[in-house]
Amino acid sequence: MSENMEVDDETRAKWMHVLRLLTRGGPLAHPEFEPSAESLSFIRDTCRILVVGAGGLGCELLKDLALMGFWRVDVIDMDTIDVSNLNRQFLFRPHDVGKSKAEVAAAFIEKRVPGAKVTPHFAKIQDFGPDFYSKFHVVVCGLDAIVARRWINGMLISLLRYNPDTGELDPTSVIPLVDGGTEGFKGNARVILAGMTACIDCTIELYPPQIAFPMCTIAHTPRLPEHCIEYAKVLLWPQEQPFGEGKPIDGDDPVHIQWLFDKAQERAKSYHIQGVTYRLTQGVVKNIIPAVASTNAVIASACANEVFKIATSCCLPLNNYMVFNDVDGIYTYSYEAERKEDCLACSTKPQLLRFHDSATLQDIVTYLTESPMYQMQAPGITAMVRGKSKTLYMQSVESIRQATKQNLQKSLKELGIEEGHELVIADVTTPKSLIFAIQFVVDME
Repeated sequence: MSENMEVDDETRAKWMHVLRLLTRGGPLAHPEFEPSAESLSFIRDTCRILVVGAGGLGCELLKDLALMGFWRVDVIDMDTIDVSNLNRQFLFRPHDVGKSKAEVAAAFIEKRVPGAKVTPHFAKIQDFGPDFYSKFHVVVCGLDAIVARRWINGMLISLLRYNPDTGELDPTSVIPLVDGGTEGFKGNARVILAGMTACIDCTIELYPPQIAFPMCTIAHTPRLPEHCIEYAKVLLWPQEQPFGEGKPIDGDDPVHIQWLFDKAQERAKSYHIQGVTYRLTQGVVKNIIPAVASTNAVIASACANEVFKIATSCCLPLNNYMVFNDVDGIYTYSYEAERKEDCLACSTKPQLLRFHDSATLQDIVTYLTESPMYQMQAPGITAMVRGKSKTLYMQSVESIRQATKQNLQKSLKELGIEEGHELVIADVTTPKSLIFAIQFVVDME
């Protein structure tokens, strides 16, 4: 189709705002952009978008994308709708409580935007492999978990193809990732081109590890309402087992939350601490990130805008990180996050683990989980020892954890690990195993 292709009056009237962007050039357009109404046909009928998450950001994203003309959308979310979601996740209604977020959101969009086709997936992102993710033109995330972000990031990196002779990246294998995040009145949006720009792991230090309160403070010297809630959760629940032996806390069960709230109030009263509320109790138990509907709307619109720019080339995309803050007035700033040459996820350079030769396997596990650079959750470690592959430690499978936990107190030398040996480490933060080379040092300073 040419720039002057025929568009019927109904289509022109309905999509006038989009056609104005697609049929005109300008100084901000991509150098390869060719003004044409054909781009509208592409985003409606051909372009496939994957939305990861159907919560506060996800609902806004699905609405924005559908109204912009993206009619071939898939959405993944493993959660069900809770009554606490209804104040900001506007695709859901009271009668939807307990149902799949992805399925309800998809049905709502299809009903409200005739012609849109939204395919829901009530599943974990880990339930799908490379064949699934390689089908999409753009992936856009509205997640509240760093682990899930890193996994998606790792999956898109694993799809990259390189020229076997020159080692150059095949740009057709790059699936752009648009990522948004909010916390209260703050938010960010970013565009990631795997293998070309900074990825999630390149900037992992921007996501500080989750705060953990010292047990001695919780047990003996509480100062904050959160300390009192943690006391009820960590110490009183396993001691009293109020709802049956071995029954874990269900953060979605109001009866469980009420019990913890009552116990936390008793603890707070005895130490003259104010501020323990039911809402805070639920937030601490479920590790809820504060959500503000207006912030979700701003960040989702920024992400949808980037998807539109990438899909149509009508404007150069964000390069590559935007922050938003309206705590006191409105502030936005964009900058280019730089790739790390030794990035754990996207670098081709081997990763080194430097330890004293007396270091134990526990030292390595602790380092991988507590280091701001890695922030792993439950690393499993295998190695080639005397010509055989040996599982040194694995937490994810209880039987293997029991069989290998004694290795944690052994030194690397006792386990047969020598200078230059490679450790293969698997973790839930990445879909692929990572290889580290051991380097012994005399002085860790």
